[in-house]
Amino acid sequence: MEQPNRADCRFCRIIAGDLDAHVVYEDADVVAFLDVRPLFHGHTLVVPRAHIETLGDVPAELLLPLMLVVQRLSVAMPVALGSQGSFVACNNRVSQSVPHLHWHVVPRTKGDGMRGFFWPRTKYESDEQAREVASVLRRVLG
Repeated sequence: MEQPNRADCRFCRIIAGDLDAHVVYEDADVVAFLDVRPLFHGHTLVVPRAHIETLGDVPAELLLPLMLVVQRLSVAMPVALGSQGSFVACNNRVSQSVPHLHWHVVPRTKGDGMRGFFWPRTKYESDEQAREVASVLRRVLG
């Protein structure tokens, strides 16, 4: 559920202007600013202005404005920074260093040293196991 901005949230403080940040985009609903510990120069965080902690808490009417900024930024990076593409990621509670919903938009270039995802990959034990997992997800999605 959307909450008012919080004084104990680093991103809310940036949005309020109480902490400095290199803002690259802002509108009535969304702010995007450079990550202070970037994977590569241009690594940007896209956040809702309202204090929202998880993707599941985002009101439906805010999803499109947020994702449009993520999309625009991912398209702008190759033009602005000379990258070949971008990596877009959103942690949902686990691995959120700041408990305020945010997307990472990271410029990427072949050979930049970033190897796929940041976590180890796994395999399904069998096609049957994969079918079972897919079935459970379909059932919950309705």
